[in-house]
Amino acid sequence: QVQLVESGGGLVQPGGSLRLSCAASGIIFSINDMGWYRQAPGKQRELVAAITRGGSTNYADAVKGRFTVSRDNAKRTVYLQMNSLKPEDTAVYYCNAALQRSRWTSSDDYWGQGTQVTVSS
Repeated sequence: QVQLVESGGGLVQPGGSLRLSCAASGIIFSINDMGWYRQAPGKQRELVAAITRGGSTNYADAVKGRFTVSRDNAKRTVYLQMNSLKPEDTAVYYCNAALQRSRWTSSDDYWGQGTQVTVSS
């Protein structure tokens, strides 16, 4: 059974920082792209940031220059450093990983359970 376990969410004031972590566990052959999505109340889930196995990154325009995605392949973990947080960053943040469970299977998407980030004074 593959699991993605997130941590690091919480309540922070505008201008503050948070760091999210997401660790993959279980029988995994290879992890390809990893990333973070978010979903605010009444809105669709949207991509925040993604990173390839080789370290290439992609960011939503709304977070460019404020958020940084990184990963530790040995630890099977992806991180999201969020700085200069704004109230509009308030959402449930979900970790995503495209991974293969064996060399004979295709890559499938897996999701974490979500962690709440609230930016408010």
